[in-house]
Amino acid sequence: MKKIVSFVVPVYNEEESLELLYSGIVKNIPMDYDKEIWFVNDGSSDKSEVVIKSIILRDKDVHLISFRKNFGKALALETAFRNVNGDIIITMDADLQDDPVEIPNFINKINEGYDLVSGWKKERQDPLEKRIPSKFFNKVTSKLSGVKLHDFNCGYKAYRKEVVDAIDVYGELHRYIPVLAYRKGFQITEIVVHHHKRQFGKSKYGFERYLRGLFDSLSVAFLGRYYDRPMHLFGKGGLICGLAGFVICMYLLGLKFMGQAIGGRPLLILGVLLIILGVQMFSIGFIGDMLVDATFRKRYNESHVKEKI
Repeated sequence: MKKIVSFVVPVYNEEESLELLYSGIVKNIPMDYDKEIWFVNDGSSDKSEVVIKSIILRDKDVHLISFRKNFGKALALETAFRNVNGDIIITMDADLQDDPVEIPNFINKINEGYDLVSGWKKERQDPLEKRIPSKFFNKVTSKLSGVKLHDFNCGYKAYRKEVVDAIDVYGELHRYIPVLAYRKGFQITEIVVHHHKRQFGKSKYGFERYLRGLFDSLSVAFLGRYYDRPMHLFGKGGLICGLAGFVICMYLLGLKFMGQAIGGRPLLILGVLLIILGVQMFSIGFIGDMLVDATFRKRYNESHVKEKI
């Protein structure tokens, strides 16, 4: 029985490119694989949905998910991931900048034993004002996450099915899927891919994309280190604040025994506040641990298990 490769293509106002993209995908699928293609129409205002439906009439392996409005790429990917049936899932953009000729290269890399293969647009065909922020973003993300990739922004990726089953994608976290997968122990690599200039339409992303990406990179760094052990973060802060407050109060107590007035000193207020803050941070850590325990019991799965005989 042939394995299935699933293609997930988020679409937002890309009516001119869809037929060409479909033809390119079909042409480059290896003969020993069956296919399914999931187009996710993310609230397009042009005729993208009509074009996709016309393709479905000719090919039963093509599917459409349509959103009522534009919800963003992360939700488009997450929704498709919950519907795909393939052994290998390949995500790519609909604007023809991702070259379908790379499809066999992604599949071969997965078959070498990797769980996630990320594309690297080494020669990126985008304006300078997009390339410079992207390089900065990639360096910061790599440093914060510990994942050594050159191009987190590239939407051209291949996954084993167990990877997409194990992660949740929301907000702007589609850029950080390699980080989320790495944290769960999956094997990650990257390959250089051809990147073409946009033929039709215009880019849907502005500068605010990078601002959102910066905030999400901090979230990913936090979640990656402390998601299942919040006490390690809040307890450390609580210990520092509590000890500092205790030392200050002991110092003032010594002065009190020496006959000096301490009631009007701002240092006394600082010491008491630090102790209160320390207790509060410990409390937050305990509550966080209880929530993690409750969530873990409710949502436990074995996505972290590599093999069970």
